[in-house]
Amino acid sequence: MPGAHPAAPMADWSQMPVDLLRLIARRLDTQFDVLRFRSVCSSWRSSVAPSPNPFGDGGLRISPHGRDPDDRLEIDFLSRSTIFLVGVPRSRDQTVPGGWLLKVGKDFPGRMHLLNPLSSCEFDRLPEDFPRVLDLMNLRVLELGHEYVLRCLNDDRRPADILFPDKVAFMCLGNGNDYVLLRIASGKLTMFKSKEKRWSIIQDTLSPWYDDVILFNGEFYAVDRAGRTVIVGLDSGVTSFVQSNFRGREKFLVESVGELLLVYRDRSLDAENDHESLVDYLTSETVQFKVYKLDSEEQVWSRAKDLGDRVLFLGDECAFSASAADLGASKGNLIFYREYVGRAADLSLKMCVYDMDSGRFGPTEDHAGFSELFWPPPDWIASPTSEPQV
Repeated sequence: MPGAHPAAPMADWSQMPVDLLRLIARRLDTQFDVLRFRSVCSSWRSSVAPSPNPFGDGGLRISPHGRDPDDRLEIDFLSRSTIFLVGVPRSRDQTVPGGWLLKVGKDFPGRMHLLNPLSSCEFDRLPEDFPRVLDLMNLRVLELGHEYVLRCLNDDRRPADILFPDKVAFMCLGNGNDYVLLRIASGKLTMFKSKEKRWSIIQDTLSPWYDDVILFNGEFYAVDRAGRTVIVGLDSGVTSFVQSNFRGREKFLVESVGELLLVYRDRSLDAENDHESLVDYLTSETVQFKVYKLDSEEQVWSRAKDLGDRVLFLGDECAFSASAADLGASKGNLIFYREYVGRAADLSLKMCVYDMDSGRFGPTEDHAGFSELFWPPPDWIASPTSEPQV
């Protein structure tokens, strides 16, 4: 057409300067992001090294001498699971909900498991139309967190079904060949160093029982039953960081947008209120979650009454967070967890939500869009863009 401007030439992304590629790579937060970055082309792949990964294609053999400190069992195997938020790219379909939460566990090469994102339970049966292979290039994938589970090995040297439901934090050292584990075993902190190939109990006479551990900003943090927060060094030394009064069993350490949160479940029961069932107890106004944000300079936990856009998920072995926008939800400031509900003679585990705005508990169905995050898989996961491959 007369006067029409010629189309602008397409950019050749493979010719980006190496220095610029490295600057971009430094802002990649997860191993999955690095993997996708390196998959673009050969120049992008050569600009950044792969993330250290001592797990390889499966789990991590600890050592034949990784005996538990109480000398009852030999702990030989560490499984790592990754929590993903999978969704349809926003540019492709604006009508599809935000996504689907799933946890992918690996033990041996070729063996992967789909797990409940808030537990280590494997789903018994996948839907018949569930694809054998998911083409991640056609999906929006966010890596939200990891969990680590210790196992013994069976006689055939495969991971046993019996798991250790203890909290485990993992630190990768150097080039990824060396690592350190910090574990809560029967309330005590124990550490395993790959170079030493043995477990050792952290000596801390001030804290008889710990509730949670986490790796945050390259350091191990732990919180005990009384709310005392400590940093555990690689030399097994314990440094008291925050002394607080959060008495009670249910405490979770969560990293959220570069900040460390402590979620404390206050189960104080109003003595004047005679609850007829556990459902009444769990939904009473006297039960609530309280969230605190770590102020590392002042060394205090400050109350956070509003999470803004963030949504917290409290699992059995790990806790993680996501933004309401990524979840396709209309609001944040929510906490998801699993709870036994029903009368004492007929309890069952259900997914529940605590709304920090109202201070009330409820089922996921009370919050539009959130129930679709969990099992069963959404219909779009079996769309033509992810057909099964044999």
